[in-house]
Order: sequence, then structure tokens, then C-alpha cells
Amino acid sequence: METDINYGMNFSVIAASQGVPYVPTGADVDGDGVADIPALNFDLFQPVGDTETERPLVIVLHTGTFAPIIYNGNPTGMRQDPATTMICQSYARRGYVVANLEYRLGWNPGAETPAERGASLMKAVYRAIQDTKGAVRFFKKDVAENGNTWGIDTSRIILSGQGSGGWVALGYASVDKYAEITLPKFLAVDEITGETTALIDTAEIGDWDGYGGAFNNVNHPGYSNEVHMVCSMGGGIGDLSWLEAGEIPMCAVHCPTDPVAIYTTGDVAVTGAGLITTDISGSYDVMAKANMLGNNDVLASVNAGSDVYTLGAQAANAAAQGMSDFGGTTVGAPVDNVFPYVTGNPFEASPWDLWDETFVENVALSLGFEAGYGTAISQNALGQNPDMSVEKSMAYVDTTLGYFCRRIVRATNLDGLSGVEEIETANALEVYPNPATSVLIFRAKEGNINSIAIHSALGELVQSETNLSSNMISYNDLNLKSGVYFCSVEIDGQTFNQKVIVR
Repeated sequence: METDINYGMNFSVIAASQGVPYVPTGADVDGDGVADIPALNFDLFQPVGDTETERPLVIVLHTGTFAPIIYNGNPTGMRQDPATTMICQSYARRGYVVANLEYRLGWNPGAETPAERGASLMKAVYRAIQDTKGAVRFFKKDVAENGNTWGIDTSRIILSGQGSGGWVALGYASVDKYAEITLPKFLAVDEITGETTALIDTAEIGDWDGYGGAFNNVNHPGYSNEVHMVCSMGGGIGDLSWLEAGEIPMCAVHCPTDPVAIYTTGDVAVTGAGLITTDISGSYDVMAKANMLGNNDVLASVNAGSDVYTLGAQAANAAAQGMSDFGGTTVGAPVDNVFPYVTGNPFEASPWDLWDETFVENVALSLGFEAGYGTAISQNALGQNPDMSVEKSMAYVDTTLGYFCRRIVRATNLDGLSGVEEIETANALEVYPNPATSVLIFRAKEGNINSIAIHSALGELVQSETNLSSNMISYNDLNLKSGVYFCSVEIDGQTFNQKVIVR
């Protein structure tokens, strides 16, 4: 693990209460020699002991309601949160390079009108999207100019957002034009003239890719910020109209009982600030539309599979149907690519979250709050996670990544399947080892194998078996020359084809 690697600089609004609305990230505002504004840094996690030189990159975006820990009223909100660290370690154990990213925080929940509060929140999401795009360009620049320091495959970059980080990941994949940030709910209306003004001013803070703007620093211009998959843990998007055909695949886990990030579509309200903005869409509606647009078609074979995580998601979708989410909307029929966590706790929001009460209290004390303030925040958070524990967090992180990684593998073609026929075969049939030497095993995932025919690359039939009736057939002495062979396997009357290499 490497810590505090700087990927850029931009202008933050986190110190606006001190009269300096735009200060550089990493700045020491009060002059005590310690940075008051978080730098745009990341921590890097890598698999231990393997020798791969091009691994997929997962960029992890932490939770926190776009405000620093304690100030946000929560015991979480740092990239060093225990659950966030656990997520990063778990991805790395599965073979990914992981960048645990810091992004800019700061918004104004106390603004006068819902439109201003909504625009303030969306600007926080917007700035975080800009930062994340700068980070993607940072990695692509490193590959092009520095020899690929961390052994990354830049054709396979995945965003994995947790809580508010999920909002950033989904927004990254869907906000790509001016019309999407000038919807009526993001406009200020002059009561006298009736004229409207965009509350997200690109001339001030730049565009959605992080270019332009008087108070915006362009990080690593000239490199692509394309990513290839988005995974969201309890995130949402500002408006369903942002989703369009041709955008990247996405999947999610989400609690239907989440009181802030609505599972379907509804208003966002924060205690003490009231209504923030309207018609925010959560994972159920987001995935339903992404599926309908065809953006998730590549995941169809995984969703038709029988792995424990997909079956668990299907069962959870069935259990969630008919529930009322926190906005009062009745959850409809099951939707692919979202795993609803139905925990039985009426206000459950993030069952994967984890914190240490003593640590949170010490953070609050270091920030100048009175004794007991951090402890009270920890206790209050138990209302949304009443049985919080290390074991619970680990279980939900494992389930989440088990669900996500199967879809990441398919969306980024890590399984090496190049066509519909191969995908269908992979869903029905296992053929291993591949490459083979003297042993080759065929296993039907469901049903029985009826026949097997093996042809050489020239079309010569070299091995065949008929009148079979078993879910597994093993050849222990292939006695085949080195080369490529094509296997036709009939399973319950349906034929599946698989290419095998013999060495």
C-alpha cells in the first residue's frame, strides 16, 4: 500500500465559512503549518505476490455527504474510513489495482431556497466528478509518460462509489452535456423579471470534464477520462433524464430503507436543513432505465447465471417487491443489476459501514468540539445501522464485491468471451483446464451432457461420444497434438461450442 500520492490540485469551497470561498486543495488556511483543506491525494492498493503488469484499475470513492467527518454529522466521511479501507483491500485481493481517492468537499445545506440548496449539493457532486476525471487522466498520463508505475490496464477502469461516492460514480457516467445541468430544478428564477439563471455556472467552476472556469484548475489535460464500468453502493443521480443509450454498464447495491438516498425516485432532505432537492433517483430506477436503454445488455449472461450472489440478488429483489421506500414509493418488480439489501432494520442505509466510537470522539476533540460530541454522533448513526459490527461490515463488503466483480469481469471482457455464442456457452458449460494437456473435463452447470464432439482446427473429428447422460464427462488421456480444437457439447438437446487449446 502506498499513501498520499498527489494526483492534482483544484479550488475548494470547504473554507467558505472563513470568508475564503475558493482556496487551493492542500492549503494551510490558518497558518499553523498543517493543511486545513484536503489535498487531492489517493492511497494505492495492489495485489500481493502476483506478477501481472497490466491489471484493471478500480477507483474507490468514499462516503461522507460531501462534507468532512464530524461536520457532516456522521462518524464516517474519510477515505481512511475502516469500511472504505476494507473495500479497497478486498478489491486488491481479487486482483485489481485500487486507488482510494480524495475528492473536494463542501456545499451549503443552509442556503435560502430548495433550488439553491439543490444546486449547492449538485455542485459538490460536480466538483467531485471533475476531480475523479482528473485522476483518470493522471493514470493514463502515467502510463504514457512514466512507463506505467503501478501496472495498470487503462482499457479497464472501474469506478466504485460508496454512499455519496456512488453519486459521483453514477454522475461521472451520465452527465455529459450542458442541458443536463440546466434543468428547471437547477435554475434560479428572478421573482420580478421571471428570468432564469443557471445555478451551476460553468464559466465559474468549469465543465463536467474539468475544463474551463475561472475557479477551476485543469488537471492533466490532453488525456482521455474514459472509464468502462460503474458500481454504486447506495448512490443516486440528479435526474433520470441524464441516462442515455450508449453509456457504460453499471450495477448497484442499495437499501430500500435508506432515508436520504431514495431507492426509487423522490426528494432529498437533510435533518436541520429541510428539503434539498427534488426527484433524485436511486439504484432501483437508475438500473431499470440503464437496463431498458440497453446499456447493461453485456451483463445479461451474468444475470442468467446461478452464482450465489446473483441468486441472492434475485431473492432480495423478490423480497423488496411491494415494500415502500423512504419516500413512500412502492417498489416494483425485480430489476437486474441491483442487489437490494433488505436487512429488517427500518432505517438501514449502509450496512457495510463501520466506525470506532473512540476514534470518532478523538477526531471531534481535535476539531475543537466539546467532549462527548463525537460519541453522540456515533450513537446517533446507530439509528441507521443498529447492529453495526466488524463482522457485519465484512459480510456486506464481501457480498457487494462478489456481486460487483462478476459484472466487472463481464463488462470489461476479463473473461475473454468475444461473442454471444461464447457467452451463452460460458453460462451453461464449464470446460477445464484450458489450455489442456492430457486431461479435459466438461461440466454442465444445469442438466446433463448428451454428446461431445471435438474437431481440429482443420475440421477433422478427433474425438466423439454419444448417448451420454451425466453432468460431468472427463477425458484423462486426450492424446491430442498441440493446437486449437473446437468442442461441440449437447446439453439436454441444446448444443454449445467451446474453443480449447491443447499444449
